[in-house]
Amino acid sequence: MMKHIYVAFFSFLLLSCGSTKVDQSTVLNPTNPKGVKGSVLPASKDAQLESVKSNVSVKALSVDIEAIMTFLTSDELQGRDTGSEGIEKAADFIQNVFKNNNVLPYFATYRDTLENYSDGVAYNVVGFLPGTDSKLKNEFVVIGAHYDHIGLISGDGDDTIANGANDNASGTTAVLEFAKYFGEHKNNKRSVIFALFTAEEKGLVGSKHLAKKLKEQSISLYTMLNFEMVGVPMVEKDHSLYLTGYELSNLAEISNGYANKNLVGFLPKAKEFNLFRRSDNAPFHDEFNVPSQTYSSFDFTNFGEYHKVGDEASLIDYGFMAKIVSESVPMLEGIINAPIKEVKYN
Repeated sequence: MMKHIYVAFFSFLLLSCGSTKVDQSTVLNPTNPKGVKGSVLPASKDAQLESVKSNVSVKALSVDIEAIMTFLTSDELQGRDTGSEGIEKAADFIQNVFKNNNVLPYFATYRDTLENYSDGVAYNVVGFLPGTDSKLKNEFVVIGAHYDHIGLISGDGDDTIANGANDNASGTTAVLEFAKYFGEHKNNKRSVIFALFTAEEKGLVGSKHLAKKLKEQSISLYTMLNFEMVGVPMVEKDHSLYLTGYELSNLAEISNGYANKNLVGFLPKAKEFNLFRRSDNAPFHDEFNVPSQTYSSFDFTNFGEYHKVGDEASLIDYGFMAKIVSESVPMLEGIINAPIKEVKYN
């Protein structure tokens, strides 16, 4: 995740003193009537029914998310190191989710193989939903996350598998849930590319490869929206996610408008450590110079197992992840379907 932040994070600490199966058609857009918190009862029977439906849908989504996370972080996948047998199994799983939910391969197959990768065969997994609007379908939104991790490392005792739950099975799972939602509803006016990147941990190699390849195709990219480490909530914040490069664009404002809440905010540490340059959004910014940013909830205080064998599925807050996914869906729908390009760099 966000390449090479571990040393900076450690310095900051010194200075500051993953299988239950549910229906694939789970509703991803529950509502919270009037943003009410706590145990306040809805004002009417209709509102109460909607509240019950919302709670049921988030609970079902939470179960579905846990099932995906449990597989992606299982010891069978050996930490999903790029080029390994374990990441091959992860890629098989991802492309099956795409195939089973009406998401097409963007290229001839779902696998976008990296040329001249020196340590085994490596590939992004890339799905595609063509836009439904006759004009807007020629514009593209990329929704991405990296699905690789660091594999086998020296750990604690007999455990040597860095399972990579928060980093970044969480972002991968969020993108898969978005793909399932749009694959079912087919309500995307712009064309959407769902990109699961390999070799992020090797220096953003997979996203650099895909961004360059798409640029060579001269696609009209509107924006690239990346999801990274969204498995646990931030501490004492009034927003659920922060946006890397927050001050560079109006994406946070646009996101919150469509989410109809303060979903996305600013994290000073993200700017201090220049996280905008340290995840898979950066290559798309470099190639296309369009708003390309990362949503995350890793706030430097809420998760101490970064790049350790302790980054396990048992530490993930699945209720939080379900909430993030469900609240991000209207945000993504709004951005994808807006009649004009609202998201702009400042």
